[in-house]
Amino acid sequence: RIQLAESGGGSVQAGGSLRLTCAGTGFYGSRHCMGWFRQTPGKEREVMGTICPGAQTTTTYYADSVKGRFTVSQDDAKSTLYLQMNNLKPEDTAMYYCAADEYLGWVPSSPSFFTHWGQGTQVTVSS
Repeated sequence: RIQLAESGGGSVQAGGSLRLTCAGTGFYGSRHCMGWFRQTPGKEREVMGTICPGAQTTTTYYADSVKGRFTVSQDDAKSTLYLQMNNLKPEDTAMYYCAADEYLGWVPSSPSFFTHWGQGTQVTVSS
């Protein structure tokens, strides 16, 4: 059974940085994609970045809104996922979730691809 646990959220001032961690168990990282998403009340869950195994190296996808500011990475086992967030803005305030699911040959960019989710960690950015 796949289990995911996020940590690292908190409060930070605009321009600051945070690093989120998602510890995953119950799956082979080399056969699964993982991703970071966020959601605010009344809005749909949106992708931040996803990462999938590849023949030579992993492949990533980033939402345009976070390119250049957020970086998705994994540990060597590919079961722990990180989200390095730099130059945070108040509009980045949200609950952040990680997700995982079997790799099907392409890098997903939609939350609907994923069926396994963590409980989330809150990020609050003040101006």
